[in-house]
Amino acid sequence: MRMPASPKILHILDHSLPLHSGYSFRSGSIFNAQRNRGWQPVVLTSPKHEESCKGPKQEQEEINGFTYYRTGASRPGGLPFLAERHLMNALARRIREVAAIEKPDLLHVHSPVLNALPALRVGRELGIPVVYEIRAFWEDAAVDHGTYAQNSWKYKLVRWMEGRVCRRADQVTVLCQGLKEDLIRRGIPAGKLTVVYNGIDPADFQRREPDAEYYQTWKVAGKNVIGFIGSFYRYEGLDLLVDAFARLAASRSDVVLLLVGGGETETRLKAQIQRLKLEDKVILPGRLPHDRIPGVYALMDILVYPRYSMRLTELVTPLKPLEAMAMGKALVASDVGGHRELIHHGQTGLLFPAGDMVALAEMLDRLMNDPEARKHMEEQESVWARREHSWDKTTAIYAEVYARALENRSAGPAQNQRPEDLRESEAEPAKPAPSDAAAKPNF
Repeated sequence: MRMPASPKILHILDHSLPLHSGYSFRSGSIFNAQRNRGWQPVVLTSPKHEESCKGPKQEQEEINGFTYYRTGASRPGGLPFLAERHLMNALARRIREVAAIEKPDLLHVHSPVLNALPALRVGRELGIPVVYEIRAFWEDAAVDHGTYAQNSWKYKLVRWMEGRVCRRADQVTVLCQGLKEDLIRRGIPAGKLTVVYNGIDPADFQRREPDAEYYQTWKVAGKNVIGFIGSFYRYEGLDLLVDAFARLAASRSDVVLLLVGGGETETRLKAQIQRLKLEDKVILPGRLPHDRIPGVYALMDILVYPRYSMRLTELVTPLKPLEAMAMGKALVASDVGGHRELIHHGQTGLLFPAGDMVALAEMLDRLMNDPEARKHMEEQESVWARREHSWDKTTAIYAEVYARALENRSAGPAQNQRPEDLRESEAEPAKPAPSDAAAKPNF
């Protein structure tokens, strides 16, 4: 089976726009890049979208010129795993319905595993290749959110199911090299795995004047603005940043800290800021409109990403540092694996030992005292990010992934799956993954 000149791809998501998250924005950027290549992306969201969406419920809607099909809410379940079974059954039915309408060439299902199992089932029934995309291991996100403990039976179950899905999918894409290497260690063939890195739209993230309204409202004239933009998860290490900033502010009157976003640690951060008597030096504007974010980057001097070291951060690369690089902003980040994959120390950013508050404060102080080094870094960052990580470049590899998936499926299921997988495909999944809606990663 050859790759059509203008393939129609049915993307199956956990959630999407109009909900704002890193997951939604990456998805939208992938669709735009594929449309620019002359392909036809169509979107279907799981019942998880309805759990989070506050607006009117619709079976179908148009967003930015793309068709988004909705599954609708699934039934709750009182018994263990019953809610997950209802969700997967509802999604499988909706995939069949949408496939009958759109007649896609491929199913491109994005994590979590609750999306992948029904997609694999329907793909096999209809003879449609399935590409599975992993943006993070959701069991690791669940650990950070406190949903369950690492190496608990729930953690091991989700991890086992992730490997099972990877073996059964026609092709697997991952967000970064760290995820790929972890799957190879689990026995997934390297030839089946392709990295599709995060990217930026160069037109959206380019040097510009600071947002005039925020510049006045936040009273940052004449200040060195240290900033963070993103979700306030525990693994982001914002408490470490606040402590480092307090140490810095004790000897410098020209600094302010701007934390843009919100999330589970927001209340604790506010209490920490109050305890350290930093209310007049730390700005917490909450979540801001997406189209205003480039102007916010423009008024910041240094972006900080102080992630703690854990499996999630060691394996997964974040998107936000790429945006800062494209904007030509100096950045400082912890030396976790996900950052090391993106940031070349001394060239496209500075790395400090993860968890070391004193090292972070000292690095920020040195960077503010050396404008020439900062300017050199900013120029290198911008050129590298725009050249190597535009969405058009990072997503071009999908052409090869889809072609291989179509070739695999044309060879027949016996060429791509083990006999036991074929027997198991006739039944419902025996062990659905535990619900971890609160552990939804922001990638």
